[in-house]
Amino acid sequence: MTEQRIDLGLAASTPRSGGCGDACGCGHGGAAAATSDAPEATTTHVLRVDGMTCAHCVRAVTDELNAVPGVRVVDVDLRAGETSLVRVSSTGVATSDDLAAAIDEAGYTLV
Repeated sequence: MTEQRIDLGLAASTPRSGGCGDACGCGHGGAAAATSDAPEATTTHVLRVDGMTCAHCVRAVTDELNAVPGVRVVDVDLRAGETSLVRVSSTGVATSDDLAAAIDEAGYTLV
């Protein structure tokens, strides 16, 4: 079983805690600044894909999915000869239809 995880390095920064405001001089600006660093909401889609048999297949699917606007992370659990699982973390920009089209474009079947 081959697993490939591609992290695009887009992890959001962690908001700092504390309600000391600007008076302490720590530079984080209090609670208002913490909310401005809040990570963007993401959705995880679990796709079942038939026809993948090797690392080339994983790369083809990963490349097509990464081309979809809003996709942050693609994680493929290759199960050669079976249905593979593809987890896609994305913002609200990427729809299920966009992801299905990317799988189709790569030449594989979404189950």
